[in-house]
Amino acid sequence: MRAWTGQALARLRQEAARSADTHLLRLEFPGFPGIEFYFKDEAAHPTGSLKHRLARSLYLYALCNGRLHPGQPVVDASSGSTAISEAWFARLLGLPFTAVMPAATAPRKIADVQALGGRCDLIDDPSQVYERAAWHAANGACHLDQFGLAERATDWRGNNNIAESIIGQLAQEPHPEPAWIVCGAGTGGTSATIGRYLRYRGLPTRLCVAEPAGSAFAHGWRSRDRTATGSEPTVIEGIGRPRVEPGFLFEVVDDVVEVPDSASIAAMTLLEEQIGRRYGGSSGTNLVACLLLATRMRAAGKRGSIVSLLCDPGERYDQTLYCPDWLARNGLDPSAAEAALRATLTTGDWHPVA
Repeated sequence: MRAWTGQALARLRQEAARSADTHLLRLEFPGFPGIEFYFKDEAAHPTGSLKHRLARSLYLYALCNGRLHPGQPVVDASSGSTAISEAWFARLLGLPFTAVMPAATAPRKIADVQALGGRCDLIDDPSQVYERAAWHAANGACHLDQFGLAERATDWRGNNNIAESIIGQLAQEPHPEPAWIVCGAGTGGTSATIGRYLRYRGLPTRLCVAEPAGSAFAHGWRSRDRTATGSEPTVIEGIGRPRVEPGFLFEVVDDVVEVPDSASIAAMTLLEEQIGRRYGGSSGTNLVACLLLATRMRAAGKRGSIVSLLCDPGERYDQTLYCPDWLARNGLDPSAAEAALRATLTTGDWHPVA
């Protein structure tokens, strides 16, 4: 057992050494002179998303805590991107992997998990994924438990976490200490890591969580109620959780911006125009929040930088968020929100999105 654990940890260290850091892309918009926008391209990871970092950390945590054994099945609940990354690492370590996923997960994500040798246990009621993952664990699987363990599995003081990487990459920029860092909240692990690191370094940077309208985290953060639940469904996968996950740390978040799904989808189009590549819905959510914060800075006469994340590639949503027929079937029309966001980019004034 101890020898196998050592070999597994060595494989994870080798993988990390082979992996380069992700790019920090700079964008400038005509309505915001003196305000720079940066987007960290986490879709460049080998498994195509921000969750590559988290999956590695969860496997390290399970191994170093003696929870993962040779040949043991691995399970986790996920809406897709984390499952893809976890399946990739399971294949690296020669372990069977099961992803417990909502049945409505984008078909491309399901196919990607299966292509890596993983099995998808699809659940009609998204609120039941936790119980189903626990059932697999009770039957011998190692539950990686991204929702319960993300904030403790990641080393927030450094060790090339995402916050340390962002600050290091900004060192030569006009405003190396950003006014804001913006991220979504899926497990809560990314916001917890960034918020803790900013305080650890004594930086003035504030943290904003960008969330789909009506998410549990938005309600919970404002009322400081950890029992809060979501009031609106969302089609933006990976964020907008129906409950306040254990990894959400209210105290390290300075603001929460709620974004309608239609605006997130419209912002995906703007990102593609600016960068030349497609990104997923949560990246659009982040852009909308960045623009709102920038209008507030501009109105107050402030200059500075705003940093956010490009979370996963748009190809995973070809049959959903990028499909006009799918949008129509789900009653989503992003055209009005797109017009409002374009006006904001040009004028620097906030044009409400719906």
